[in-house]
Amino acid sequence: MTAKHDVPDDARILQALTESAKGPLKAKDLARALGVRQEAHKALRARLREMEARGAVYRVKGDRYAAPGKINLVVGRLDTTRAGDGFVVPDAEGGRDVFVPSADLASAMDGDQVVVRVERQPPGRNPVGRIIKVLERAHPRVVGLYRRDRHLAYVVPKGAGVDRDVLVPDGQEGAAQPGDVVVVRITHFGDRKLNPLGEVETVLGRLGDPGVDVLAILHEHGLPTEFPDEVLKAAEAVARGGRPRLDAECVDRRDLLVFTIDPADAKDHDDALSVGAAPGGWEVGIHIADVSRYVARGSALDAEALTRGTSVYLVDRVIPMLPHALSSDLCSLVPEEDRHAVSVFVVLDGSGQVRSARFERTLIRSRHRLSYERAQAVLEGRESVDAATDGALHQLDQLARMLRRARRERGSIDFDLPEARVLLGASGEPVDIQRVVRLESHRLVEDLMLLANELVAAEAARRKLPIPYRVHDGPNDKKLQALRDFLASLGHSLPKGSPRPRDLQAVLDRVRDRPEEKLVSSVVLRSMQRARYDPRNAGHFGLAAEHYAHFTSPIRRYPDLVLHRVVVRALIQGEDVPREWGGEELEAVAERSSIRERVADEAERESVELKKIEYMEGHLGDRFHGTVSGVTSFGFFVLLDEVFVEGLVHVNALHDDYYDFREEAYALVGNRTGRRFRLGDRVQVDVARADREQRHIDFILAES
Repeated sequence: MTAKHDVPDDARILQALTESAKGPLKAKDLARALGVRQEAHKALRARLREMEARGAVYRVKGDRYAAPGKINLVVGRLDTTRAGDGFVVPDAEGGRDVFVPSADLASAMDGDQVVVRVERQPPGRNPVGRIIKVLERAHPRVVGLYRRDRHLAYVVPKGAGVDRDVLVPDGQEGAAQPGDVVVVRITHFGDRKLNPLGEVETVLGRLGDPGVDVLAILHEHGLPTEFPDEVLKAAEAVARGGRPRLDAECVDRRDLLVFTIDPADAKDHDDALSVGAAPGGWEVGIHIADVSRYVARGSALDAEALTRGTSVYLVDRVIPMLPHALSSDLCSLVPEEDRHAVSVFVVLDGSGQVRSARFERTLIRSRHRLSYERAQAVLEGRESVDAATDGALHQLDQLARMLRRARRERGSIDFDLPEARVLLGASGEPVDIQRVVRLESHRLVEDLMLLANELVAAEAARRKLPIPYRVHDGPNDKKLQALRDFLASLGHSLPKGSPRPRDLQAVLDRVRDRPEEKLVSSVVLRSMQRARYDPRNAGHFGLAAEHYAHFTSPIRRYPDLVLHRVVVRALIQGEDVPREWGGEELEAVAERSSIRERVADEAERESVELKKIEYMEGHLGDRFHGTVSGVTSFGFFVLLDEVFVEGLVHVNALHDDYYDFREEAYALVGNRTGRRFRLGDRVQVDVARADREQRHIDFILAES
């Protein structure tokens, strides 16, 4: 039997193909070059087929294999533009995006994993190529509006990614009727001249029916609506047999005054806090639900949690990572119930400096379930829980402020971008759109969770433990130059060279409470790379942290659960971490978790935007006061005062003049009248259109 280690890993195979003087190699020639024994040839061929399937190697004529870069091929994700062209973003670090004209996209769609052949390299511009293979389809199914005319039936896609109608041949429409929102499975992807073909799999309901819009988002993003029976039965079995009790694996900490602080409508409680006097300062207890006690590595529950990657919080429902028997019951730190936790006890001195930290597996009992609003009322002296809890909250608030000040001094960036909260009626209809106010109680919890995350990551790095770090890179050269140009147009600048986090925070401080604050914050945020999970500790740019990981939410994030297993094994039980917990398995976990996080974020954002549109449908023709929040060449955006909704006043709706976009002033200026619309201007607008199908809100200027 061939041992797994007899087959070279990806890196050695790619190195051999890259260094080959003979060009592409047959499998047997590659085996000879790598010194692979005869009995391992079959396993090597299997490895090559697997690498080919994901684009790591490419097979050319004569069954010869090559490293993609050696034959001018680039593997990556396709990102299409509104104009219909595309850019292939390489998987390999450091590679330049490859521009692909629309005529050379073949059947590829936005988000597909593709192979592009670089055909020319214009001086000073991106390489130009042609897509020659689609490795993985991002949209095997599409959600859209079913329509029919005299000659054919088709589905108009609702979400991003698919920019062409999907034709539905006769007999493939199922029970769909014109006007239904449907899920269509693509059976033929066509090309740039021929539309894709598909068959209707599911009818979700009529456009405009309650809940159909959010249901469409679930299907668009491939989010699960139910748990498999096997997983539900496993969760119920664990819940029946695993009621929390004191045992040899945990320390009894039920004497501590422990409480949770969460949104008022929270169903799961990952974290709780305690604080008490300690020699030279205060000991803060950060208690995190011990999910790893109940979700065994490799179990059906574990496999489903990895598949989902994260809980998804849509505007009208939660898609949990774990079944409710665990997520909102057995694992959740509900009040007046014994619960298992993994606790970090941190001693902070009078200036907020960490003096010591230790990790324990504990049995705790939360005394109170506080909402952010009630905790804030206690901090402001407007309410009281009891004397001990009030005092603990005030002490934690003082310590949190010290921690926040220390992070700020080292350069951590504080993005305070406003968020929307949608209030729903009994039938799921939006009745109000409110701006979420960031309270000191929010910051208190955030500061202490950040502390725990950093402490765990730092200890894991010191001991070289295999964990999924939370990594955040600074702006790359291209995004940095775009950011410099943008800031210069508003009269701001950055120091030469690579900016430090504190340099970006200084810009945010300069625009605070100014009309351009929201725009600048958004552009600075977009200039940075997206945070991701990675087995390599590359630091967190935004937090100016050398070590960072996600530890505090194992009920709703899979990387936290993985980290808990390592913490329990290495830092609490003092045992070695098995080798198989790292390596390729950890790479796969990090990549999968990063992908699922992006899907969840997009779905959550879309669900809020759809409810905003639905809300404004009930206000067509109504007049609102607002502020110009963004200016572009095609119009200006207005953020309303009365409800936290933003819409566009298109230049075509400005009938009194022709308007030019003055980029340096971020203003639209009338050619004849000189009338200006600038960031921060106060305006009145009427609601002209709220289009669920196209997903946008249009305003017209109210002339008084």
